Amino acid sequence: MAVKVLSPGLMTTIQDMGRPGYYHLGIPIGGAMDRLALRTANLLVGNDEGAAGLEAVFTGPELEFTDDAVVAVTGADLPPKLDGETMECWTSFAVKPGQVLSFDYLRSGARAYIAISGGIDTPPALGSRSTYAIGALGGVDGRAIQAGDELPLGPSSGPAAGKSVPGELRRAPGNPAELRVLPGLYWHRITEASGGRFFEETWKVAGEADRMGYRFQGGTPLDFIEREPPFGAGSDPSNITDACYPYGSIQVPGGTEPIVLHRDAVSGGGYFMIGTVISADMDLIGQLQPNTPAQFVRTDMHGALAARQDRARMLEAVREVLAR
Repeated sequence: MAVKVLSPGLMTTIQDMGRPGYYHLGIPIGGAMDRLALRTANLLVGNDEGAAGLEAVFTGPELEFTDDAVVAVTGADLPPKLDGETMECWTSFAVKPGQVLSFDYLRSGARAYIAISGGIDTPPALGSRSTYAIGALGGVDGRAIQAGDELPLGPSSGPAAGKSVPGELRRAPGNPAELRVLPGLYWHRITEASGGRFFEETWKVAGEADRMGYRFQGGTPLDFIEREPPFGAGSDPSNITDACYPYGSIQVPGGTEPIVLHRDAVSGGGYFMIGTVISADMDLIGQLQPNTPAQFVRTDMHGALAARQDRARMLEAVREVLAR
């Protein structure tokens, strides 16, 4: 069984839950930018939660099916169309051989997740089918899908058409989006007043917003405490001697524009980190369009762990609803 790619959309890649275990070698975990959306899409079509699906950015692909299948689209509000008929997002629907799946224009969000019963069965690389284009790993020859590709599917566990996730379990960013942050090891490099402004002001997503990282603009530049630069750090006050970058860490090069490192980010470098976006809120970043307002909200470890538990409870609620 396979799906033919008639049109790839703007940037559509194969993604699963990523390839953990290689970050120390400079290979990022990768995987879906919005993990909850991909997990939910897979549950809707009867797949394992970590099965590979498609991540479509801003516009959707056009796909022709060669066999019966069940499909679900979650994440961004990018309405799917089957032979021109609009279908519901966050709801599984049946597809017959010869039918074509396309997409209407984007209503909200940034990334839609397309799960197909059986999951996409391209060869794994380092234990994952996720596309890491910079390293030419996973996906189709390590790249985004292209017109003419045929995407193989695994065996399906059975039909699941007609299942739907209720609105209260469809997590999406607010307006402005609130991103909770744990202050970082380098907080002492800026003044307290400057750190306070960082959390008080509203930022906007810049045009540079992709799988490697999201840049934010519009806030007041940071004020650094004067110091004697350590050997190897350079003269810019935002520089440090090279260090590891946690997933979700926030660089502020030159103290002007924060950059949140995301799924395909580098593992280390020489910029100080003002803090780290908590894991529970990283999915939200993947749904932010350029110019979207956002606020960084200070939290602590107790708040971060509580948020992780809340997210786990939401996923468990999705499982329970779809198991009925």
